[in-house]
Amino acid sequence: MHIPFCLPLIDQDVITEVNDCLTNTGWLTTGPKVRELEAEISKLTGTPVLCVNSWTSGAMLVLRWLGVGPGDEVVIPAYTYSATALCALNIGAKVVMVDVGPDFNMDAEKLRSAITPHTKAIIPVDIGGWPCDYDTLLQVLDLPEVRRIFRPNNARQEQLGRPLLLADAAHSIGATYKGRPSGTLADVTVFSLHSVKNVTTGEGGAICLTLPYPFDNAEVYQFLKAFALNGQTKSAFEKNQPGAWRYDIIDQGLKVNMPDVCAAIGLAQMRKYTSELLPGRRHIFEQYNAAFAQHSRAILPPYQDETRTSSCHLYMLRIAGASEAERDAIIQRIAEQGVGVNVHYIPMPMLTLFKRLGYCIEDYPQTYRLYANEITLPVYNGLTEDQVSRVEYVCRNSITDPPSKE
Repeated sequence: MHIPFCLPLIDQDVITEVNDCLTNTGWLTTGPKVRELEAEISKLTGTPVLCVNSWTSGAMLVLRWLGVGPGDEVVIPAYTYSATALCALNIGAKVVMVDVGPDFNMDAEKLRSAITPHTKAIIPVDIGGWPCDYDTLLQVLDLPEVRRIFRPNNARQEQLGRPLLLADAAHSIGATYKGRPSGTLADVTVFSLHSVKNVTTGEGGAICLTLPYPFDNAEVYQFLKAFALNGQTKSAFEKNQPGAWRYDIIDQGLKVNMPDVCAAIGLAQMRKYTSELLPGRRHIFEQYNAAFAQHSRAILPPYQDETRTSSCHLYMLRIAGASEAERDAIIQRIAEQGVGVNVHYIPMPMLTLFKRLGYCIEDYPQTYRLYANEITLPVYNGLTEDQVSRVEYVCRNSITDPPSKE
């Protein structure tokens, strides 16, 4: 039995929705399906939602809107995928990495130490779908000494009066924190709708706006909608209506809009996400938890506590006492039995680009400790009970006792 690590859900509902886009609406680029998908995500978050063509471009769009650029700093955790850094590097900002806590999420004390007068945004990451402690992060940003050293470069930054809290919620659509849904926990949140995510549009992202007063989030949505389309005030679909040809270019925008043919895939999934797809992922998580709870070397990923529930995007199992080399050997044994597993993530300071930029993994000891013994197991809708049982069996039997120290 071969079990892939991940597969997107392409069921009859998806096929029907895509066929409707291809044969009935007469539209492929941004149009009615994108607006419908935004409305479906908004039902979950209660916020204005703008869909774009990737998480990375969505985060870049927000940073550009804020006026972040050369000379500015953006604080991120060292334990994340490179896109969290690249969205800032690609607009000329400096990335400041901080270590994480034992739950993989940004360490608030390390964040406080990293903030300088040049800090314009922080991007905490909900690794695996486990929400960060957003209230604590906001408390850091609201400290009088943080507000006092903040140096705004424009009217928007001055209105905010502190660094922007931009949530990297690429993994956490459907997660909750203190009874509030992901998408409402920061000033701005960006979900990923990439092919491997809980909800997919193939490639895509969704920006959720919860900026504090005096910002008008509906007004910011309208601006970003144009900003994501080369600064153009009307999409091609809107201009296609009778007599609606006239438009304006209001700013030097990006071209990061989502096409309708992609939105159709996510629309079919979003309509049943909370009723079917998210419960299905939780069921797999609970099966794994039950299987590994008694294994002496298994460290289970965070799933639920008194304040948080995971979106169950990644099952990030850790092997107690395992070195990086032993972890790699375990993965090889699992692969030889036809089960796809992964590692999330190779820390950025271990990757060539970031080493060239001067980042050193030795500066992030907790990040390395978590990475060195982490193995990610398959979790996706469409994974059968038999397949989950097979993953459990193969993984349990591949995790041997630790090597003798004699």
